[in-house]
Amino acid sequence: MAVYKVRVATGDITASGTKNSISITLVDSCSESRRMSVNSWFLPGKEKDLTVHCEQDLGPIVLICLHKWRLFLEDAWFCKDVCVTAPYGTLYCFPCYQWLEGVTVVEVREGSAKQLVNNELEILKEHRRLELKAWQEAYQWKSFAEGWPCCLNVGSIHELDSNMKFSCMRTTNFNGTLIFHRASMLLGGFLLRPTSWESLHEMRSIFSQTQGREIGASCVLPPPPP
Repeated sequence: MAVYKVRVATGDITASGTKNSISITLVDSCSESRRMSVNSWFLPGKEKDLTVHCEQDLGPIVLICLHKWRLFLEDAWFCKDVCVTAPYGTLYCFPCYQWLEGVTVVEVREGSAKQLVNNELEILKEHRRLELKAWQEAYQWKSFAEGWPCCLNVGSIHELDSNMKFSCMRTTNFNGTLIFHRASMLLGGFLLRPTSWESLHEMRSIFSQTQGREIGASCVLPPPPP
């Protein structure tokens, strides 16, 4: 009997762990292992180890299948990567870096860099074809208005998959930066100006350094005296 050691890593971003059921299947060019469940909860930034027993050596592992299933409440999971150690010590790495939502099965191919022409196995060619088809369906464009650039073919950002949206941390950073610069322009006299500009020099001064400080530096407290 062949024994494979599997390590599953969860991303360290906010709310990346899950309490839903996760299982894994190892796939080679001709066969696959039985589906093996990963027990206990997945916590952000943590790894889970499990052992997969097969009746015979599968040979080179080309794909893994991650199965996510929920009983009651939805709890999305962000998988960082999966590492598989074969019985003879060969290490296979499967970078995932994506959210798994709902009841779903995600196929992840082995991470060795290869050109498309080097995909000799039919299972990898089919995986690539289905992957491209999914991307083409997800990233479609529509005309916003005559003469305007095209935009994504969705009604709102809430229709987007989590893998297509900013992460919670990046959204927070973006909004924080936006608030800071709006406050800077307000304090610098750019916003809510009741009169016209007198010269280009006056306009440039709003976006340049003033007395060695950036616009908005008045919001920063001076350092304490020595």
